[in-house]
Amino acid sequence: MKTNQDSLLFRFAFNSLKYFLLALMGLAIAYVISACFGALNIALMLLPIVIDFVGRLGIIVFCAIAITIIIESLR
Repeated sequence: MKTNQDSLLFRFAFNSLKYFLLALMGLAIAYVISACFGALNIALMLLPIVIDFVGRLGIIVFCAIAITIIIESLR
């Protein structure tokens, strides 16, 4: 393996960050569209559940990136 190639952990961590941020953007767009079409009551009921899930998923992604940074700096 060449030293310039990214490790599997590096690719996993940053692909997960990419898709996490894309999902956040999608949730923001869906929230705005639901507000425009008058379904804000439903969105407000689901908001605490979504925030809890996204927060936990964000912590997992952040920890994966931190582990990747530590391991890559030791390599």
